[in-house]
Amino acid sequence: MTQAGPARAIEGFADRVSVLPGEQFGLHVSTTAPGFTVSAYRMGWYGGARARLVWRSERLPGSRQADPTVDQRTRTVRTDWARSTTVDTEGWPEGSYLLRLDAEDGSGQRFVPVTVRSAVTAGRTVIVNAPATWQAYNEWGGYSLYNGPTGGLATRSLEVTFDRPYLYDNGAGLFLVYEAPLIALAEKLGLPLAYTTGVDVARDPALLHGATAVVSLGHDEYWSPEQRQHVTSARDAGTNVAVLGANCCFRRVRFEPSGLGPDRTVVCYKAAYQEDPGYRAGKPATTDFREQPGADPESSLLGVIYDGYPVDAPYVVTEPGHWLFAGTGVKAGDSFPHLVGVEYDRVLTGFPTPRPIEILAHSPVVCDGRRSFADSAYYTVPSGAGVFASGTMRWVESLDANGPGGGRADHGMDAAAGAMTRQVTENLLRAFAAGPAGRSHPAADNVEAVYGKG
Repeated sequence: MTQAGPARAIEGFADRVSVLPGEQFGLHVSTTAPGFTVSAYRMGWYGGARARLVWRSERLPGSRQADPTVDQRTRTVRTDWARSTTVDTEGWPEGSYLLRLDAEDGSGQRFVPVTVRSAVTAGRTVIVNAPATWQAYNEWGGYSLYNGPTGGLATRSLEVTFDRPYLYDNGAGLFLVYEAPLIALAEKLGLPLAYTTGVDVARDPALLHGATAVVSLGHDEYWSPEQRQHVTSARDAGTNVAVLGANCCFRRVRFEPSGLGPDRTVVCYKAAYQEDPGYRAGKPATTDFREQPGADPESSLLGVIYDGYPVDAPYVVTEPGHWLFAGTGVKAGDSFPHLVGVEYDRVLTGFPTPRPIEILAHSPVVCDGRRSFADSAYYTVPSGAGVFASGTMRWVESLDANGPGGGRADHGMDAAAGAMTRQVTENLLRAFAAGPAGRSHPAADNVEAVYGKG
């Protein structure tokens, strides 16, 4: 993208979060230009390039669509935009896509993300896009699940909808920072991959059957109970799980329809869950998984648990001989500045924690004046599945770090951090793609050695 232009020059959204290859979806576009074009780029690895043009539209007529409205009860931003065009994905390969909208007068460009998902995941590593989390942080129209006009929780949305553009990163949501670098690396390795979204994992209990691994990317905070149940069932059937972020599976949400179709609304009342009509009707509370009612801390799946925000700290290696560090050359105590941030997880056995679990990196942090640790951890279960959690939200972002560090790029992470995380991630993906990792790499519990018996 070379010319984003002013806020309303052009923007849009897809009426499907994902489609199967050959299915159609609608694009709803608003622009001040008399016409526009759409270019569909498949994101991945193409000899160093991160995208390939798969399709481009003819010129399409443009119009400025109506301003959004805000639901008084839920403070949900709603659009009532007409469909501008229908896109046919016949011949499109499975994968994560960014559509680029170009105003014909050169006044602006915007992205629209969509996933062409895999119908079959057996024998493949499944990359799971996290649009529910993208949407939770989306402040297009002035509201997200965090903020409203007052800039705080008091006026936040209680429900958000996919029926609006993404404000962040020129319409790409959180995809480019937290997901694209991992996709590029995985495709570079030539592994058998499948693509889907958290919404689809929640909808289809059979989607992960036979998958070798499931990969949660850099910021994957908002899960429904169904998504969690289906990933847990896959783990217990031998599917490996890689969590390459932090604060994963933290918020419990419910998907509801919008006027454009099913699962188009993300419901998360958080501390106000008693106001939720769905909760009053007997559905699970849309609050943090670890909170009552129905507390179910995320650590039972992840091995680690979210511990705080914000931090910026070095990543400190504890077990340099672990197979995941093979080829990195790291030694005990080696540290990588800025790699721990901005949210972090740790092993905390006061919460449900699968055992045996190995702590591979144990990084001191200070979070809002409180001393703690960020942990990378690996555990195995009787099915043979291995589960790895990076313990830091910057893991995927660090895969692109190749500079001197200390500056604004990649949060100051340097080439050494990038080289280390790329090698660890390659080791992880290759081992996880080969089948249940616990059979060849069983975890050796070291929690007491790291934390002490107290």
